[in-house]
Amino acid sequence: MRYLVTGGAGFIGSHLVEALAARGDHVQILDDLSTGDRHNVEHLLTPDRVELIEGSILDADLVDECMEAADACFHLASAVGVQLVVSRPLDTLLGNVRGTDIVISAAVRRQRRLLFASTSEIYGKNSTGALKETDDRVVGSPFKARWGYSISKAFGEALAHGYEREQGARLTVARIFNTAGARQKGAYGMVLPRFVRQALSGRDLTVYGNGTQSRCFVHVSDTVRALLLLLESDKTVGEAFNVGSAEEVPIIELAGRVIERSGSCSRVRLVPYEDAYGEGFEELGRRKPDTTALERVTGWHPSRSLDETIDDVIAYERSEAVEPISQPTLAH
Repeated sequence: MRYLVTGGAGFIGSHLVEALAARGDHVQILDDLSTGDRHNVEHLLTPDRVELIEGSILDADLVDECMEAADACFHLASAVGVQLVVSRPLDTLLGNVRGTDIVISAAVRRQRRLLFASTSEIYGKNSTGALKETDDRVVGSPFKARWGYSISKAFGEALAHGYEREQGARLTVARIFNTAGARQKGAYGMVLPRFVRQALSGRDLTVYGNGTQSRCFVHVSDTVRALLLLLESDKTVGEAFNVGSAEEVPIIELAGRVIERSGSCSRVRLVPYEDAYGEGFEELGRRKPDTTALERVTGWHPSRSLDETIDDVIAYERSEAVEPISQPTLAH
């Protein structure tokens, strides 16, 4: 098979490309490297198997050319992380909205199978429990930068649904919850790699708010396996599926587990949200997925525990010997 992976040099994208290459598929990566990194896929690049094209999903001609050469597409290119979303709202909105329209319309025009990577942020402030795909969205004011990301992803889902209903497009939506593992960066607000870097450098682990906010972290290999199963099943066409773990952990407990498993002498320090983002930032209490639909249709279940995920991030950061993060980022 020939696959186009937009955003393929990013965290999840690079692991997806690695999985496709390992089974002998041909992969074309389209990435502008704004948040992705060539280093993530350098070891995979070969003239006859995996190609990296440095370009933007906003380039309609380039996207169409890439789509024509593929049998199917994973559309992962997107603004990533709360830090980036809050600091660059225009890039988030316009890049996601325009880019997604260009990619989906190219897939429809070329009659290609497509998986659109959406996000748990689609549910907004709905944190009542394990979220099902049919649950309501509870989104804050559009004047708050955080919700621009949710709005832009909702537009992408609605666009996919419209193309599927009106033009018979073969599209599937994957709502990805907190995914972690090797190659993930803390620079855009991803909490686990940030905690690990702080622990390995002996600094305080900065937890925002009171630390009782909870998340469910799924290992990137499990997320990639879910994406592959979703694209390859005809039963998923026209539907949205949650991808994530049910293992819930308060952020303050996550910090403690990172300290313990890394053997660090660091401490946990609570930091008010307004100190990082100013007044008015809205945090979520819980974010837990209900993955019943995904499990029923594909047979998928997560295979890696949270502790295994933490250990993988620790091992990666030690092997890379990266510099510790100098600026605080949001615990998401």
